[in-house]
Amino acid sequence: MSDLDKLGWRPFFQQQLGAEELAACYPARIAQIHRNHCVIWSSRGEQRLDVGVFPDPGNLAVGDWLLMPAAGERPVRMLTRQTKLARKESGHGTDEQLIAANVDTLFIVTSCNEDFNLARIERYLALASGAGVTPVIILTKADLVDDVAPFKTAARQLHPEVAIECVDARNAEQLALLRPWCTTGKTVALVGSSGVGKSTLINNLAEAQQATAAARAGDNKGRHTTTSRSLHPLKDGGMLVDTPGMREFQLAAGAQNIEDAFAEVSALLGHCKFNDCRHQGEAGCAIQAAIASGALDARRWQSYLTLRAEQQSSPSPAARASATPSAGPRSKPVRKGPRPPRQTDED
Repeated sequence: MSDLDKLGWRPFFQQQLGAEELAACYPARIAQIHRNHCVIWSSRGEQRLDVGVFPDPGNLAVGDWLLMPAAGERPVRMLTRQTKLARKESGHGTDEQLIAANVDTLFIVTSCNEDFNLARIERYLALASGAGVTPVIILTKADLVDDVAPFKTAARQLHPEVAIECVDARNAEQLALLRPWCTTGKTVALVGSSGVGKSTLINNLAEAQQATAAARAGDNKGRHTTTSRSLHPLKDGGMLVDTPGMREFQLAAGAQNIEDAFAEVSALLGHCKFNDCRHQGEAGCAIQAAIASGALDARRWQSYLTLRAEQQSSPSPAARASATPSAGPRSKPVRKGPRPPRQTDED
């Protein structure tokens, strides 16, 4: 088994390389992104690159694969991503903010206390669905409640086919439940709000030591300990992308498909009596009938509408690209030093 296999290299990336590139270059994976530099891993070990060598530093994500020249430090190109996790940038902006690239599984981490929030889990499920990434819901801090069953039942109702694991992040035997997604060649990403136990999970799943902080007295909410995205080797052979706790998370417009995350809603759409039904009380509305009968949870319907509205609130990447002038000279603003990647400026 090669070092590249351990980093997550696979035929999808190998097929992007021609014979000449294979002879003159080598692949490397982005492991860390900082304000002015990034760290890459390859069969040659660890290297540090100034972000100024990239034409668009804002398009870098932890997990990306680069093609590096055998001699020199300027990347030849970035390989096409197999998957991409992104959100809408925080605040009132409409740009896409990258979370991670080339991820196979998304561990959605939430704790069995006041942090447990169905709407937040739905957002992460929609994120995974749109990216073509397998979601796994991980319930932590079960010791804080008398019975974990209600939390598992509530999470199960969001998507019957999604795996749900309840673990004590400090218990190696329980963490073995996560092994199927953590083996050699696979990459997982962790998402969740601050203080749900992500750093403790990393400390016991990966060959790394993350800072941890105890929950605050009074509300059982943890403190923010992870401040940037980074790649970690897993003890079972795979790779893990850690992410900071995100206080604000909105779906990137045009990038995510929420239909799979709301299967029961999707099954009803298109079955109303009238094709132009707005689902607001019209006769023969399948949605309202399902809500009235209890077949569809009214909260789920409102959550679906909220996420769909977020998707449609800004132009898609293709629309933004088509609106950008493609010909003719354009003056560029003077900038002092390289532009830092957006995704490291965590809100």
